[in-house]
Amino acid sequence: MTKVKLCGLKRPCDIEYANELMPDFIGFVFASKSRRFVSYDEAENLRKKLNKDITPVGVFVNEPIENIVYLVNKNIIGMVQLHCSEDNDYIKELRSKVNCPIIQAFHIETEQDIAKAEKSEADLIMLDSGGGTGETFNHSLISNINRDFFLAGGLDSENVCDAISKFKPYAVDASSSLETDGAKDKDKITAFVKAVRNGGQIK
Repeated sequence: MTKVKLCGLKRPCDIEYANELMPDFIGFVFASKSRRFVSYDEAENLRKKLNKDITPVGVFVNEPIENIVYLVNKNIIGMVQLHCSEDNDYIKELRSKVNCPIIQAFHIETEQDIAKAEKSEADLIMLDSGGGTGETFNHSLISNINRDFFLAGGLDSENVCDAISKFKPYAVDASSSLETDGAKDKDKITAFVKAVRNGGQIK
């Protein structure tokens, strides 16, 4: 079954929603320019409230490796998601210092972007429209990809079943589509998770 990641959680009630719906992953955004930014202390407090069966993912943009190591070692995050110009050398160095899966996100516009993603040293890749815009990219570009991937960018309860059925992603990721007035909306999150749990079958 396709796994579910809910990204950009930052309030205690967001964690309550997650604990009720049990996605596979939730995301804490540590990029300071994001409106979904959480501090290390905030993330640690939220992590304590999170169900142990949900993996917290740290989302980073060109973060110093020692900061990521700190968050992993403190058990604030259990997976790393890289979102900018980190290269394979960065990933190799990070992997030598942390024992957790690494996701590398790619902004997909062309077939060349897909080819670059396939060469990533990360454990998993994420194919995204980029920038948290809530818009989809041209999904036909991923029809021939031959490694496991997270699919992100503009997915919501209305279109996620079709995307799962066509492209069989390892996991789907959503953030802005789950919000109302900039805050996570329980009804939207519930609809999204239930759609994914249908296994990509529209019911």
